[in-house]
Amino acid sequence: MAEELVSAEPRLLHGCPLVESAGSYVVHCNRDSYYELCSNLREDGYAMPVGVTGVDYLTHPGRDLPVGIEAERFEVVVELLSLAAHKRIRVRCQVPETDPTIPSLFELWPGTEAHERETYDMFGVVFEGHPDMSRILMPEDWEGHPLRKDYETGEIPVQFKEARR
Repeated sequence: MAEELVSAEPRLLHGCPLVESAGSYVVHCNRDSYYELCSNLREDGYAMPVGVTGVDYLTHPGRDLPVGIEAERFEVVVELLSLAAHKRIRVRCQVPETDPTIPSLFELWPGTEAHERETYDMFGVVFEGHPDMSRILMPEDWEGHPLRKDYETGEIPVQFKEARR
């Protein structure tokens, strides 16, 4: 695959821009092509999802993305591994703030179930078609999503053992 990236023309993988970043291959997509891209990668032999997580770019909107990929506030990142070919690829999908939803990968890789729930819990990105889109880290009655950049940080008064009152 490295030889394919030498060309000055943007390289595509299943119709999505493919770049090399820090020695890893990264394929970028918009939400509309996310599930189809991941399905094609599964057929290519990427049988193991290493992780699914989110990123909130609220305070860092200016970032380099390939031509054809419009920056959104949220990004879902999926790390995939091909055990047979000893290859790894990262999928970076842009998710809009106004509708933070994206298809679940549970039907392709059941092992993504907990990762998608964590991403929902911390960032508020909803994975449509997920079998149990409920909180996994925070209590069910918790309000908000703690890893969003606009989440208010609170304070908890701490009383030290030997402190004067």
